[in-house]
Amino acid sequence: MSKKTMPKNFLWGSASAAYQIEGAYQEDGKGLSNWDEFVKIPGKTFKESTGEVAVDHYHRYLEDIALMAEMGLQTYRFSIAWTRIFPKGKGEVNEAGVKFYEAIIDTCVQYGIEPMITLYHWDIPQALVEEYGGWENAQVVDDFVHYATYLIERFKEKVTYWITLNEQNIFTTFGWLTAMHPPGKFDEEALFYKVNHHAFLAHAKTVCAFKEIHPNGKIGASFAYSPSYALTSKPEDAMAKMDFDNLKNFWWMDVYAYGRYPKTAYTYLESKGVAPKVTQEEAILLKKAASLVDFMGVNYYQTTVCEYNPLDGATPYAQMNTSGKKGTNEVTGVPGVYKNPANPYLETTDWDWSIDPMGLSYACKEITSRYALPIVISENGLGAFDTLTSENEIHDPYRIAYLEAHINALIDASQAGCEIWAYCTWSFTDLLSWLNGYQKRYGFVYVDRDEAGGTMNRYKKDSYYWYQDVIKSNGGSLT
Repeated sequence: MSKKTMPKNFLWGSASAAYQIEGAYQEDGKGLSNWDEFVKIPGKTFKESTGEVAVDHYHRYLEDIALMAEMGLQTYRFSIAWTRIFPKGKGEVNEAGVKFYEAIIDTCVQYGIEPMITLYHWDIPQALVEEYGGWENAQVVDDFVHYATYLIERFKEKVTYWITLNEQNIFTTFGWLTAMHPPGKFDEEALFYKVNHHAFLAHAKTVCAFKEIHPNGKIGASFAYSPSYALTSKPEDAMAKMDFDNLKNFWWMDVYAYGRYPKTAYTYLESKGVAPKVTQEEAILLKKAASLVDFMGVNYYQTTVCEYNPLDGATPYAQMNTSGKKGTNEVTGVPGVYKNPANPYLETTDWDWSIDPMGLSYACKEITSRYALPIVISENGLGAFDTLTSENEIHDPYRIAYLEAHINALIDASQAGCEIWAYCTWSFTDLLSWLNGYQKRYGFVYVDRDEAGGTMNRYKKDSYYWYQDVIKSNGGSLT
């Protein structure tokens, strides 16, 4: 292996999520999801943007996958909308929805693109929320496993790589602590940990069932991982980092990889009366699933700085930059434990996310040392303002610089002994960036639409051609 390439079996890819690209939110039997309802609340999203049309991938998937094939993409990670398969979350299968995803899979396979399925990317059927509270009720575990195993059984001959849950830490934090995502609840800490426990059980039961149905397949979860640095060498800052890691990183990754919660974090939460109750049967299930999981999925965007936080200091509830006006993010933390100031040594995006390529290598090395699991980078990318010229060109050297630095860091991690199976950029086309609307663009392919609408025409950015060369050279084209 030369200095600037990945191993020969490495998969170069890109990613998306159903709600953010598909549109067609009530077509062909699809049911409503929690997001379809949540975005109707005034002020929740940038300029009241929704995914009702999104970037119309539902009607344009053939065009989009053809662009992937022309680029040379080797894997495409996409999510399946639970509401297209079971419109009410359970009951009768919606065959039209199944056929849609089967067509995506078949088209990818025809082009030699490895499909990678995410079973849950934040869009639970609204019917289950209304019936019993969705993730708040233990009933969701069996309903999720029923949905997941139906798809695994249906597509096991065509799809090797599967992801159970996308960014469980994010959808639960924003849903039950900060009210920024559905169901929009604020400071429900005990419920937050209960919801997470249900999600862990759904993941674990799915992994165990997966290995029965598809023993040669590969499965894991995707975690939004922000490795941490202590602000200074003060012991209290070092302790703040340790507590942050146990509460905000290892709380999830330890369950995926070891089948147990970090003991000091659990003890702390127990003292507050918010720790989840774990039965002996559940403990056995979590450990069994951890022994079967194939990889750690990582969505990497930035690192975090940790500093001791006094009792009257920063809280978890502060303004988040969803407008792209740099400098509007506010510091968050847990009083008496840690706070997360900006890193004075790093540049940031317009959305105040730190740009730290070395942090990706750090993340891979830490996972390798702590868990000894293979790694799938399921997301990494730059959200930015892009401009379509009068010649229908998009010059995005900032995205190329960002991705090049991160891929170089990934190669460094690989050469240091980390087993990395795939790298999926976020995202292939521009899409709806959840709370940020359509102005925050991530794709290699520009989509002509904004909050008011647009033609939906696709245009290749400069980064499209750059990544094409990276793939063709297996990383050898990097400087």
